[in-house]
Amino acid sequence: MLSFLLRRLLMLVPVLVGLTLIMFAIARLLPGDPVGLAAGPNATLAERAALAQEFGLDRPVWEQYLSYVAGLTRGDLGRSLMTRRPVAEDIATYLPATLELVLAAMTIALAVGLPLGLLTALWRNRWPDYLSQVLAIGAISMPRFFLGLLLQLVFAMWLMWLPLGGQLPIVTFPPPRVTGFVTLDAALAGEWQTLGAACRHLALPALALSLSPLAAIMRTMRAAAIEVMARDYVTTARALGLPRRKILLKTVGRNAISSTLTVTGLYIGWLLGGTVLVETVFDWPGLGLYATRAILSQDMMPVIGVALVSGLIFVFVNLAIDLAYGLVDPKVRYG
Repeated sequence: MLSFLLRRLLMLVPVLVGLTLIMFAIARLLPGDPVGLAAGPNATLAERAALAQEFGLDRPVWEQYLSYVAGLTRGDLGRSLMTRRPVAEDIATYLPATLELVLAAMTIALAVGLPLGLLTALWRNRWPDYLSQVLAIGAISMPRFFLGLLLQLVFAMWLMWLPLGGQLPIVTFPPPRVTGFVTLDAALAGEWQTLGAACRHLALPALALSLSPLAAIMRTMRAAAIEVMARDYVTTARALGLPRRKILLKTVGRNAISSTLTVTGLYIGWLLGGTVLVETVFDWPGLGLYATRAILSQDMMPVIGVALVSGLIFVFVNLAIDLAYGLVDPKVRYG
């Protein structure tokens, strides 16, 4: 187990180096004048030159990159050209909202997708199975921003059941910051009215973000459950007269769920990078909205920082998924 962890952690180094190289090259090769945008239309040439010198943009690209990598070793992700704040501080402010949204979306996907996968495997080639296939294809193929707009139109504007966007109502003060998760902080502070408002604001963006992984998890669970049902040990359990529910949940479910772990890990990384559109549509104050504003202002240091943090989280999530295989499937061992 220890050697497995060390190998995976060593693999993190070339991944991060490659990610910094690609993002830094893209940031410097894109057309535009970020210094001019940050300085303003009325800035003089001297003011622009001073701003470029302050942020090191007057130096050669290779020197800028080496300076950035040296800063990374100290935990410095650079400074935003527009806000003049350290990118690490901005990411620490916006990251909890994104993680809260991603975790809520994956909770919905797993809570609904796993049982539906088992049930559709049990009812395969019947009308519930065919209906689930149609709905799964529709959920995967529909763009998330379009789905978000549809949810806003139906539940926020027509039915007026849920708020249109944001993390909290404008007139509501956020709870004391402990974890950065508004729902959890409100619960810790005992502010139940704020917790209810936060859950109502979280519902639509989490639902819009969850449908695609829900469909993939359901279809993966269905295929794995059908394969497990054909195994000899399931036939033996049936012959021994074990209750059908116990066979389905403990024997079939536990052996089939390992196949969904890989999909879950991949989708967590996909959701981290895919929150941009959903956060923009719902005005959710997370990394996606922060990166979008940075891109529009050609402020590339925040964009590089968001990409690095997202990549780092993705690697560690998949490491946790690999370790979970040993807990879910006793046959898996790490040498």
